[in-house]
Amino acid sequence: MKSNFCAYLFASLVSINLFADDQCMSSKWGDTDEIGNANLMNASSVLKASKLIKKGKTYSLGITIDSSTPAYPPRSLSLQVVQPTQQFGKLAFPNATYNDDIFQGWFGIGSQIDGLGHIGDSNAEFYNCFDGKEISHINGLTKLGIEKIPPIVARGVLLNIAKVFDKDFLDAGETFDVNDVRMAMANQNVSINPGDVVIFHTGWTQHKYESAPAEWGSGAPGLTPEVASYLAEMDVIAVGADTWSLDVVPSIDPMEPYPGHVILIKEHGIYILESMNTGALADDDVNEFLFVLGQAKIRGAVQMIINPIAIH
Repeated sequence: MKSNFCAYLFASLVSINLFADDQCMSSKWGDTDEIGNANLMNASSVLKASKLIKKGKTYSLGITIDSSTPAYPPRSLSLQVVQPTQQFGKLAFPNATYNDDIFQGWFGIGSQIDGLGHIGDSNAEFYNCFDGKEISHINGLTKLGIEKIPPIVARGVLLNIAKVFDKDFLDAGETFDVNDVRMAMANQNVSINPGDVVIFHTGWTQHKYESAPAEWGSGAPGLTPEVASYLAEMDVIAVGADTWSLDVVPSIDPMEPYPGHVILIKEHGIYILESMNTGALADDDVNEFLFVLGQAKIRGAVQMIINPIAIH
């Protein structure tokens, strides 16, 4: 009887501990926060980042997309250009004609920002313990929508991982770890600071997007989960790469795809930037720059097509 009681007590304690471990931890920014590490930006940080402009040269970090752009299935887009009220050659106005466009598609295609409502855990818990069953409505998120993200103006850091590997581009399925990140920082004599936007250059988009689009979209090099945790410890605002996935594809563990997404977005409130056009920055050996992004503010959206600007 005593043995059975002890076994019961032990099982109960284990159950309690497991239950406690499963409890979601509120954000350090408060239990109502919806913008995560974007809270690190302020007037002082923006002014400091603006001093990184040395030449006044601008770089578009967005790629050009169309209906043939490879995307995570079933994502796609369709564009139609129309001339409303101008049938049979009728003039729209006494002095002009005009074109309009109709867009049908997914916001998570091409160069994009993943908002904090994009990735939750297996319990459908999202950043800051928001319940996916409660916030995910068919007509838009009620919490963590893309419109909540403030303009991101920060110090940008480009880490050239391809140079660390001494090759033009990393291969699909090839990973880079924390030691590789540290080596890139040492090679470039650059640090990562709280409030930074960190972007990795693997050469994947520069060398595959136009020359081999099907290959570009079917796999990708990517960071290990440890790199995501490392950057989270450094308190960055966003992490990006010149790949469509940031995480490695095929994944290291088939049962745990895209672990970096969960670590960065769900656990730490850090945004992800995908399909960044980093080739020109890498060719010019630009290590740090002013990063500027103002995404379209569509209420309740999860992701958004973007064209961030790097100014050096």
